[in-house]
Amino acid sequence: MNVNLAYGRGGLPVEFPDGRITVIEPSFRSGLADERGAVLESLEHPIGCPPLRDWLKPNAKIVILFTDITRATPNHRLIPWLLAFLEGAGVRREQVTLLNQLGTHRPNTKAELEKMLTPEVVAGWRVVNHEPENHAACVALGTTRTGVPALINRIAVEADVRILTGFIEPHFFAGFSGGPKALMPGVAHLETVMSNHGVDNLNDSRSTFGICEGNPLWDELLEIALRVGPSFLLNVTLNEHREITRVFAGDLVEAHQVGREYVRTAAMQRVDRPYEVVVTTNSGYPLDMNLYQGVKGMSAGARILAPDGLLILAAECSEGVPAGSPFDRLLREGGSPEEILTLLATPGFVRPEQWQAQIQSLIQRRARVQLHSSMPVEVLRAAHLTPCPDIGAAVRAELDRLGPAARVAVLPQGPLTIPYLAST
Repeated sequence: MNVNLAYGRGGLPVEFPDGRITVIEPSFRSGLADERGAVLESLEHPIGCPPLRDWLKPNAKIVILFTDITRATPNHRLIPWLLAFLEGAGVRREQVTLLNQLGTHRPNTKAELEKMLTPEVVAGWRVVNHEPENHAACVALGTTRTGVPALINRIAVEADVRILTGFIEPHFFAGFSGGPKALMPGVAHLETVMSNHGVDNLNDSRSTFGICEGNPLWDELLEIALRVGPSFLLNVTLNEHREITRVFAGDLVEAHQVGREYVRTAAMQRVDRPYEVVVTTNSGYPLDMNLYQGVKGMSAGARILAPDGLLILAAECSEGVPAGSPFDRLLREGGSPEEILTLLATPGFVRPEQWQAQIQSLIQRRARVQLHSSMPVEVLRAAHLTPCPDIGAAVRAELDRLGPAARVAVLPQGPLTIPYLAST
């Protein structure tokens, strides 16, 4: 049985043994016949708030928050349509700033911004990368629940109109992406993100795919986002072809709730019992640009993996771990997944991007993890992972070892699927 895995900018066809494989994917949703028309309609008839043009008072300072290079939002379509709408409503270009929701990621280059937003947008409008380590670029809005200042980008806070763009997909510890995540952690200071993404929050069983209300991490990030003031949401949902399937615009809370329930109906896929082998992806480019993002795919597959099962992740990781990142340094600082978890449990031990290392290590505590990627073998082993040059061969070898009762699940779209056990 041949299955095409989402991998890099293309795909990765893998031949699996017939009769032993269950393919688990989101329910397919067709792309909209008129994407631009649907976006403009949503701005005029939003969910739970007045139309966007009613927000546009004379001389208002407007900020549009857009997702960075690691996200699949079709910014190159969405942002030009939005800007054209604003100009048609009488907004002058000098009133508008486009702010990149980097979270704690690296700044995007001019070439990347041109690819994401189009060269015309970058040349004609003010485009700014968020600075997650610059205190002067942020404003404190109270504190987090651990007492750390809740610092949000000054441009976003001081704007008269905030338009939060992005797309909604399952998220491995926030429940779903989109919505308030544009502000927190999208344009939050590193210290604030580290508090919200701390060890205790990630260890909570409710900090997982598909759960928002009652998820301590989500509850806090929403609370902080609402402190900024009213924001107009413009989120979309996508299918595997990166076509827009629905548009959810309007009130930050209400529009996102409607959108994530739409995603839930497609993404949630029930399975009766765990699988001995799970093959997953990180949804292809841009989500599989690096290993840091690839932990999401591991987390999706681990949900239905039997104890001590084999988890294989296919993620191109064209940018590596990336090398020299806080995530890379933390993986190297700990000699094994267990050592990393011990470090993270040490009072006072805090590192940027520790949340990804924590989740990877927790998965490796209960599973054997192999990775098929473009990264050198020595880089993989330094990240405590086993190289998997041939996924089909690795699966056949494991099935031969386990015998005829063993089963394999394949998640070609990785974390765009939320598989769950019937018993949970």
